[in-house]
Amino acid sequence: MGARKKSAPKRGSLGYSPRKRASRLVPRIKSWPEVDLGKPALLAFLGYKAGMTHAYIIDDIPDSPTSGREIFVPVTLVETPPMIVLAVRLYGRDPNRGLYTLGEAWTAPPQELELHRKIQALGSPNTEDSLKNLEKLLDKAVDVRVILASQPKLAGGLSKKKPDILEVKVGGVPDVKTLFNYAVSKLGKEVRVSEVFQPGMPVDIIAVTKGKGFQGVIKRWGVKELPRWHKHRKGSRSGPGVRGSAAGSWWEVPQPGQTGFHRRTDYNKRILSIGVDGSLVTPAGGLLHYGVVKSEHLIIAGSIPGVVKRPMVLRWPIRPPTWYARVGALKPKITYISVGSKQGS
Repeated sequence: MGARKKSAPKRGSLGYSPRKRASRLVPRIKSWPEVDLGKPALLAFLGYKAGMTHAYIIDDIPDSPTSGREIFVPVTLVETPPMIVLAVRLYGRDPNRGLYTLGEAWTAPPQELELHRKIQALGSPNTEDSLKNLEKLLDKAVDVRVILASQPKLAGGLSKKKPDILEVKVGGVPDVKTLFNYAVSKLGKEVRVSEVFQPGMPVDIIAVTKGKGFQGVIKRWGVKELPRWHKHRKGSRSGPGVRGSAAGSWWEVPQPGQTGFHRRTDYNKRILSIGVDGSLVTPAGGLLHYGVVKSEHLIIAGSIPGVVKRPMVLRWPIRPPTWYARVGALKPKITYISVGSKQGS
């Protein structure tokens, strides 16, 4: 009986094809969860990745093998300065073209925001008249959203002044008028991350991964390299399979190309803590390539996509885990968080 053939399929899911560069650094949210909170609330927030450290927590997830015990958890620090609500936008729904914009109302941004660095032609909006026009369109509206602007100048590790713009859905109750009144009450005001999320709940993180440029099939798809002790006329790291003919090639065949800088969604990352004083979690000497956390921040269990200083969107979970549906947001107990120096580690 002959030896059994070793199975070595190529790595990498074809579901993420084509692996092209992300079109924007701040990703646009394409899907929103339906949540029933009994009150209006924003369903997303924007933060900046600061770095990683580790912590010890008491595992409070039911039916976990380590439930009730102290466990080691790698954690990511995300700095989330307060955001300013710039505009309210209403959406209608058409059977043929789906959601479409009914109208929007903008407010004059504060001078310290320096919004002119992002939007040059905003002008002087007439907020009162715009809101009156939106109220007349509430009968046609099916969705209420707000446009938020970040304040990167308040973050400790960022040197940029240009704000990032994000459109966020207002949810929590089915009544459109209630959602609209809530959005109008927040217009021109600051919104903090503690108003959107709470410790213990899972969130979806949408971000752009670290870019690695143009790479070959070995690094991009994980295919097996040919033995180096043979003579290879075309190289040991060349692409496998048939490249095709003049009519084209099969898209399933691994090809070299762009690697990294892709838009990705990490589901159900748990928030361990929401803090105000960044000095309590900043390691000695500062976080590598970032520095000191100064404003509000999140401690998230595990790793998240993207590099340090990159903006990322945190959204309410669109497919929450089963334990969250049963017990809700249990505030975890952090017994220790490492603030030792990361320099040279």
